[in-house]
Amino acid sequence: MTPAKRRRRWPLAVLGLLLGVVAAWVGVAAAVYSPEYVRRVLLWRESDIGDYLHHFPQRSLDPSPVPSPFEQANDEQRVRAVFEGALAVDDLEAFLADAGTQALVVLKNDAVLYERYFNGIQRDSLLTSFSVAKSVASTLIGIAVDEQLIHGIDDPITDYLPELAERDGRFAQITIRHLLLMASGLDYQETRWALFNGDDALTTYYPDQRALALERARVVAPPGEYFDYNKYHPQLLGMILERATGMSVADYLQSRLWDPVGMEYGGAWALDSEASGFEKMEAGLNARALDFAKLGRLFLHDGSQGGTQVVSATWVREATGPSEALLRPDHYRDEFGRSVFNDGAGYYSLMWYG
Repeated sequence: MTPAKRRRRWPLAVLGLLLGVVAAWVGVAAAVYSPEYVRRVLLWRESDIGDYLHHFPQRSLDPSPVPSPFEQANDEQRVRAVFEGALAVDDLEAFLADAGTQALVVLKNDAVLYERYFNGIQRDSLLTSFSVAKSVASTLIGIAVDEQLIHGIDDPITDYLPELAERDGRFAQITIRHLLLMASGLDYQETRWALFNGDDALTTYYPDQRALALERARVVAPPGEYFDYNKYHPQLLGMILERATGMSVADYLQSRLWDPVGMEYGGAWALDSEASGFEKMEAGLNARALDFAKLGRLFLHDGSQGGTQVVSATWVREATGPSEALLRPDHYRDEFGRSVFNDGAGYYSLMWYG
Protein backbone atom coordinates (compact mmCIF):
# COMPACT_ATOMS: atom_id res chain seq x y z
CA MET A 1 0.00 0.00 0.00
CA THR A 2 1.38 3.39 -0.95
CA PRO A 3 1.85 6.13 1.68
CA ALA A 4 -0.85 8.21 -0.05
CA LYS A 5 -3.42 5.41 0.28
CA ARG A 6 -2.51 4.88 3.93
CA ARG A 7 -3.05 8.59 4.59
CA ARG A 8 -6.49 8.46 2.95
CA ARG A 9 -7.56 5.40 4.96
CA TRP A 10 -6.51 6.82 8.33
CA PRO A 11 -9.41 9.34 8.67
CA LEU A 12 -11.91 6.67 7.60
CA ALA A 13 -10.57 4.29 10.25
CA VAL A 14 -10.88 6.97 12.93
CA LEU A 15 -14.41 7.80 11.79
CA GLY A 16 -15.36 4.14 11.88
CA LEU A 17 -13.97 3.78 15.38
CA LEU A 18 -15.88 6.84 16.60
CA LEU A 19 -19.12 5.58 15.05
CA GLY A 20 -18.58 2.21 16.72
CA VAL A 21 -18.04 3.86 20.10
CA VAL A 22 -21.19 5.98 19.69
CA ALA A 23 -23.24 2.95 18.63
CA ALA A 24 -21.99 0.97 21.62
CA TRP A 25 -22.74 3.88 23.95
CA VAL A 26 -26.29 4.20 22.61
CA GLY A 27 -26.77 0.43 22.85
CA VAL A 28 -25.66 0.35 26.48
CA ALA A 29 -27.99 3.27 27.29
CA ALA A 30 -30.91 1.50 25.61
CA ALA A 31 -30.21 -1.66 27.63
CA VAL A 32 -29.86 0.22 30.94
CA TYR A 33 -32.84 2.56 30.53
CA SER A 34 -35.06 1.63 27.57
CA PRO A 35 -34.93 1.93 23.78
CA GLU A 36 -37.92 4.30 23.88
CA TYR A 37 -36.20 6.63 26.33
CA VAL A 38 -33.04 6.74 24.23
CA ARG A 39 -35.09 7.38 21.08
CA ARG A 40 -36.86 10.32 22.74
CA VAL A 41 -33.65 11.89 23.97
CA LEU A 42 -31.97 11.62 20.57
CA LEU A 43 -34.95 12.71 18.46
CA TRP A 44 -36.81 15.19 20.69
CA ARG A 45 -33.73 16.71 22.34
CA GLU A 46 -34.49 19.68 24.62
CA SER A 47 -38.18 19.71 25.49
CA ASP A 48 -40.42 22.36 23.95
CA ILE A 49 -44.11 23.13 23.49
CA GLY A 50 -44.42 20.62 20.66
CA ASP A 51 -43.46 17.70 22.91
CA TYR A 52 -46.35 18.10 25.32
CA LEU A 53 -48.88 18.86 22.60
CA HIS A 54 -47.87 16.33 19.94
CA HIS A 55 -45.28 13.76 21.07
CA PHE A 56 -46.65 12.45 24.35
CA PRO A 57 -49.96 10.58 24.64
CA GLN A 58 -52.71 12.57 26.37
CA ARG A 59 -55.45 12.09 28.94
CA SER A 60 -58.27 14.38 27.85
CA LEU A 61 -60.20 16.88 29.94
CA ASP A 62 -63.77 17.82 29.04
CA PRO A 63 -65.23 21.33 29.12
CA SER A 64 -67.00 22.14 32.37
CA PRO A 65 -70.74 21.38 32.25
CA VAL A 66 -71.25 24.86 33.75
CA PRO A 67 -68.71 27.13 32.01
CA SER A 68 -67.85 30.44 33.64
CA PRO A 69 -66.66 32.85 30.94
CA PHE A 70 -65.06 36.17 31.75
CA GLU A 71 -66.87 39.42 31.13
CA GLN A 72 -65.38 41.69 28.48
CA ALA A 73 -64.18 45.19 29.39
CA ASN A 74 -61.82 46.00 26.55
CA ASP A 75 -59.21 48.59 27.47
CA GLU A 76 -56.36 47.62 25.18
CA GLN A 77 -55.02 51.14 24.86
CA ARG A 78 -54.53 51.48 28.60
CA VAL A 79 -52.92 48.04 28.92
CA ARG A 80 -50.66 48.73 25.98
CA ALA A 81 -49.52 52.04 27.47
CA VAL A 82 -48.75 50.48 30.86
CA PHE A 83 -46.74 47.60 29.39
CA GLU A 84 -44.89 49.75 26.88
CA GLY A 85 -43.87 52.11 29.66
CA ALA A 86 -42.74 49.29 31.96
CA LEU A 87 -40.85 47.46 29.20
CA ALA A 88 -39.52 50.59 27.49
CA VAL A 89 -40.76 49.46 24.08
CA ASP A 90 -42.65 51.31 21.36
CA ASP A 91 -44.89 48.49 20.16
CA LEU A 92 -46.16 45.95 22.69
CA GLU A 93 -47.54 43.51 20.13
CA ALA A 94 -44.32 43.48 18.09
CA PHE A 95 -42.28 42.98 21.26
CA LEU A 96 -44.44 40.05 22.36
CA ALA A 97 -44.38 38.40 18.93
CA ASP A 98 -40.60 38.74 18.68
CA ALA A 99 -40.21 37.26 22.17
CA GLY A 100 -42.08 34.10 21.13
CA THR A 101 -45.18 34.89 23.18
CA GLN A 102 -48.21 32.75 22.45
CA ALA A 103 -50.93 34.57 24.37
CA LEU A 104 -51.39 37.49 26.74
CA VAL A 105 -54.61 37.92 28.72
CA VAL A 106 -54.97 40.79 31.20
CA LEU A 107 -57.83 40.73 33.72
CA LYS A 108 -59.24 43.24 36.16
CA ASN A 109 -62.29 42.68 38.37
CA ASP A 110 -62.98 39.37 36.60
CA ALA A 111 -63.17 41.06 33.20
CA VAL A 112 -60.83 40.81 30.22
CA LEU A 113 -59.10 44.12 29.48
CA TYR A 114 -56.69 42.75 26.90
CA GLU A 115 -56.60 39.49 24.96
CA ARG A 116 -54.13 38.90 22.14
CA TYR A 117 -52.58 35.82 20.50
CA PHE A 118 -49.31 35.54 18.60
CA ASN A 119 -47.18 33.26 16.43
CA GLY A 120 -50.02 31.26 14.93
CA ILE A 121 -51.91 30.77 18.20
CA GLN A 122 -55.66 31.47 18.32
CA ARG A 123 -58.23 31.77 21.08
CA ASP A 124 -59.10 28.06 20.98
CA SER A 125 -55.49 26.84 20.69
CA LEU A 126 -54.16 24.47 23.32
CA LEU A 127 -51.14 25.87 25.17
CA THR A 128 -48.70 23.91 27.30
CA SER A 129 -48.48 24.88 30.95
CA PHE A 130 -44.85 24.01 31.59
CA SER A 131 -44.31 24.72 35.31
CA VAL A 132 -47.82 26.04 35.90
CA ALA A 133 -48.62 22.31 36.09
CA LYS A 134 -46.73 22.27 39.39
CA SER A 135 -49.03 24.97 40.80
CA VAL A 136 -52.02 22.92 39.66
CA ALA A 137 -50.57 19.83 41.35
CA SER A 138 -50.11 21.86 44.53
CA THR A 139 -53.75 22.98 44.35
CA LEU A 140 -54.92 19.38 43.97
CA ILE A 141 -52.92 18.46 47.08
CA GLY A 142 -54.70 21.29 48.89
CA ILE A 143 -58.11 20.01 47.78
CA ALA A 144 -57.20 16.48 48.89
CA VAL A 145 -56.25 17.90 52.30
CA ASP A 146 -59.57 19.79 52.43
CA GLU A 147 -61.36 16.52 51.70
CA GLN A 148 -59.27 14.72 54.35
CA LEU A 149 -58.02 12.27 51.75
CA ILE A 150 -54.58 13.49 52.79
CA HIS A 151 -54.24 14.05 56.52
CA GLY A 152 -51.94 17.04 56.13
CA ILE A 153 -48.87 18.21 54.24
CA ASP A 154 -46.63 17.54 57.22
CA ASP A 155 -47.30 13.82 56.71
CA PRO A 156 -44.16 11.86 55.81
CA ILE A 157 -44.25 10.92 52.15
CA THR A 158 -43.60 7.32 53.21
CA ASP A 159 -47.14 7.20 54.65
CA TYR A 160 -48.23 7.11 51.01
CA LEU A 161 -45.11 5.72 49.33
CA PRO A 162 -43.82 3.13 51.83
CA GLU A 163 -41.53 1.48 49.30
CA LEU A 164 -39.25 4.51 49.53
CA ALA A 165 -38.59 3.79 53.22
CA GLU A 166 -37.74 0.20 52.35
CA ARG A 167 -34.99 1.50 50.09
CA ASP A 168 -33.70 4.24 52.44
CA GLY A 169 -35.08 4.98 55.90
CA ARG A 170 -34.22 8.67 55.53
CA PHE A 171 -37.19 9.11 53.17
CA ALA A 172 -39.42 8.98 56.28
CA GLN A 173 -38.04 12.39 57.29
CA ILE A 174 -39.31 13.99 54.07
CA THR A 175 -42.84 15.40 54.22
CA ILE A 176 -45.29 16.43 51.52
CA ARG A 177 -44.49 20.03 52.49
CA HIS A 178 -40.82 19.48 51.70
CA LEU A 179 -41.76 18.30 48.19
CA LEU A 180 -44.01 21.31 47.66
CA LEU A 181 -41.26 23.67 48.83
CA MET A 182 -38.62 22.03 46.61
CA ALA A 183 -36.62 21.52 49.79
CA SER A 184 -36.53 17.74 50.24
CA GLY A 185 -32.79 17.12 50.25
CA LEU A 186 -33.15 14.78 47.26
CA ASP A 187 -30.39 14.76 44.69
CA TYR A 188 -31.05 16.42 41.33
CA GLN A 189 -28.42 17.03 38.67
CA GLU A 190 -29.84 18.34 35.41
CA THR A 191 -26.97 17.01 33.32
CA ARG A 192 -24.31 14.37 33.77
CA TRP A 193 -21.41 13.36 31.59
CA ALA A 194 -23.14 10.54 29.72
CA LEU A 195 -26.13 12.51 28.31
CA PHE A 196 -28.76 9.87 29.04
CA ASN A 197 -28.31 9.81 32.83
CA GLY A 198 -28.99 13.49 33.59
CA ASP A 199 -32.03 13.99 35.82
CA ASP A 200 -33.60 16.59 33.51
CA ALA A 201 -33.66 14.20 30.56
CA LEU A 202 -34.85 11.31 32.72
CA THR A 203 -37.70 13.23 34.37
CA THR A 204 -38.76 14.58 30.98
CA TYR A 205 -38.56 11.57 28.68
CA TYR A 206 -38.41 8.34 30.69
CA PRO A 207 -41.54 6.33 29.74
CA ASP A 208 -42.32 5.12 33.29
CA GLN A 209 -42.07 8.12 35.59
CA ARG A 210 -43.48 6.30 38.61
CA ALA A 211 -40.74 3.67 38.51
CA LEU A 212 -38.15 6.34 37.83
CA ALA A 213 -39.04 8.42 40.89
CA LEU A 214 -39.39 5.44 43.21
CA GLU A 215 -36.13 3.85 42.10
CA ARG A 216 -33.93 6.83 41.24
CA ALA A 217 -34.76 9.55 43.81
CA ARG A 218 -31.85 9.64 46.25
CA VAL A 219 -31.47 11.42 49.61
CA VAL A 220 -28.29 13.51 49.85
CA ALA A 221 -29.15 16.06 52.58
CA PRO A 222 -31.59 16.59 55.45
CA PRO A 223 -34.95 17.99 54.29
CA GLY A 224 -35.86 21.64 54.72
CA GLU A 225 -32.35 23.06 54.63
CA TYR A 226 -32.36 24.59 51.16
CA PHE A 227 -34.35 25.07 47.96
CA ASP A 228 -33.31 22.90 45.02
CA TYR A 229 -35.48 22.79 41.90
CA ASN A 230 -36.17 19.10 41.40
CA LYS A 231 -38.63 17.44 39.01
CA TYR A 232 -38.80 14.26 41.09
CA HIS A 233 -40.92 16.28 43.54
CA PRO A 234 -44.01 16.70 41.30
CA GLN A 235 -43.74 13.06 40.26
CA LEU A 236 -43.85 11.92 43.89
CA LEU A 237 -46.75 14.29 44.55
CA GLY A 238 -48.63 12.82 41.59
CA MET A 239 -48.26 9.32 43.01
CA ILE A 240 -49.41 10.53 46.43
CA LEU A 241 -52.51 12.02 44.79
CA GLU A 242 -53.23 8.77 42.95
CA ARG A 243 -52.97 6.68 46.10
CA ALA A 244 -54.86 9.09 48.34
CA THR A 245 -57.75 9.71 45.93
CA GLY A 246 -57.94 6.40 44.07
CA MET A 247 -58.12 8.36 40.81
CA SER A 248 -55.78 9.42 38.07
CA VAL A 249 -54.46 12.95 38.53
CA ALA A 250 -56.33 14.17 35.44
CA ASP A 251 -59.63 12.63 36.61
CA TYR A 252 -59.21 14.24 40.04
CA LEU A 253 -58.44 17.56 38.32
CA GLN A 254 -61.54 17.22 36.15
CA SER A 255 -63.94 16.64 39.03
CA ARG A 256 -62.40 18.86 41.73
CA LEU A 257 -60.98 21.82 39.82
CA TRP A 258 -61.72 21.88 36.08
CA ASP A 259 -65.51 21.50 36.39
CA PRO A 260 -66.19 23.73 39.43
CA VAL A 261 -63.92 26.52 38.14
CA GLY A 262 -65.95 26.55 34.92
CA MET A 263 -63.36 25.82 32.25
CA GLU A 264 -64.90 26.74 28.89
CA TYR A 265 -62.83 24.40 26.76
CA GLY A 266 -61.50 20.90 26.86
CA GLY A 267 -57.87 20.23 27.61
CA ALA A 268 -55.45 17.38 28.15
CA TRP A 269 -52.67 16.25 30.45
CA ALA A 270 -49.68 14.69 28.69
CA LEU A 271 -48.72 11.19 29.89
CA ASP A 272 -45.31 9.59 30.21
CA SER A 273 -46.44 6.74 27.91
CA GLU A 274 -49.53 4.75 26.94
CA ALA A 275 -48.31 1.77 28.96
CA SER A 276 -47.63 3.70 32.16
CA GLY A 277 -50.41 6.30 31.83
CA PHE A 278 -48.94 8.68 34.41
CA GLU A 279 -49.42 12.41 34.04
CA LYS A 280 -46.39 14.57 33.22
CA MET A 281 -46.65 16.28 36.57
CA GLU A 282 -43.89 18.82 36.06
CA ALA A 283 -45.06 20.44 32.84
CA GLY A 284 -47.61 18.65 30.72
CA LEU A 285 -51.02 20.25 31.37
CA ASN A 286 -52.51 21.63 28.14
CA ALA A 287 -55.34 24.18 28.14
CA ARG A 288 -56.56 27.40 26.50
CA ALA A 289 -55.13 30.70 27.72
CA LEU A 290 -58.50 31.86 29.06
CA ASP A 291 -58.86 28.69 31.11
CA PHE A 292 -55.37 29.07 32.58
CA ALA A 293 -56.48 32.56 33.59
CA LYS A 294 -59.38 31.04 35.53
CA LEU A 295 -56.88 29.41 37.90
CA GLY A 296 -55.54 32.88 38.62
CA ARG A 297 -59.07 34.15 39.17
CA LEU A 298 -59.71 31.33 41.62
CA PHE A 299 -56.72 32.30 43.74
CA LEU A 300 -57.57 36.01 43.58
CA HIS A 301 -60.92 35.04 45.12
CA ASP A 302 -59.28 32.99 47.91
CA GLY A 303 -60.21 29.68 46.31
CA SER A 304 -63.88 30.49 45.69
CA GLN A 305 -65.72 30.38 42.37
CA GLY A 306 -69.35 31.36 41.97
CA GLY A 307 -70.11 30.82 45.64
CA THR A 308 -68.38 27.42 45.75
CA GLN A 309 -65.22 27.02 47.82
CA VAL A 310 -63.14 24.96 45.40
CA VAL A 311 -60.03 25.01 47.60
CA SER A 312 -59.90 26.48 51.08
CA ALA A 313 -58.82 30.09 51.61
CA THR A 314 -56.40 28.76 54.20
CA TRP A 315 -54.67 26.69 51.53
CA VAL A 316 -54.53 29.63 49.10
CA ARG A 317 -52.81 31.80 51.70
CA GLU A 318 -50.38 29.07 52.73
CA ALA A 319 -49.57 28.00 49.16
CA THR A 320 -48.75 31.49 47.95
CA GLY A 321 -47.50 33.27 51.06
CA PRO A 322 -43.98 33.56 52.46
CA SER A 323 -42.45 32.41 55.71
CA GLU A 324 -39.36 33.66 57.45
CA ALA A 325 -37.28 30.74 56.16
CA LEU A 326 -38.43 31.26 52.56
CA LEU A 327 -37.31 34.90 52.62
CA ARG A 328 -33.70 34.06 53.55
CA PRO A 329 -31.44 34.41 50.50
CA ASP A 330 -29.26 31.55 51.77
CA HIS A 331 -32.27 29.21 51.53
CA TYR A 332 -31.84 29.41 47.73
CA ARG A 333 -28.37 27.99 47.59
CA ASP A 334 -28.08 27.35 43.87
CA GLU A 335 -27.12 29.92 41.27
CA PHE A 336 -30.64 30.07 39.82
CA GLY A 337 -32.18 30.78 43.21
CA ARG A 338 -29.65 33.38 44.24
CA SER A 339 -30.03 35.32 41.01
CA VAL A 340 -33.83 35.47 41.33
CA PHE A 341 -34.34 35.78 45.08
CA ASN A 342 -31.39 37.92 46.08
CA ASP A 343 -31.80 39.79 49.40
CA GLY A 344 -35.31 38.50 50.00
CA ALA A 345 -36.70 39.94 46.75
CA GLY A 346 -38.89 36.87 46.25
CA TYR A 347 -39.57 33.34 47.41
CA TYR A 348 -40.85 29.93 46.36
CA SER A 349 -43.73 28.66 48.46
CA LEU A 350 -45.91 25.58 47.85
CA MET A 351 -45.07 25.38 44.13
CA TRP A 352 -45.97 29.03 43.66
CA TYR A 353 -43.47 31.83 43.09
CA GLY A 354 -43.95 34.93 45.20
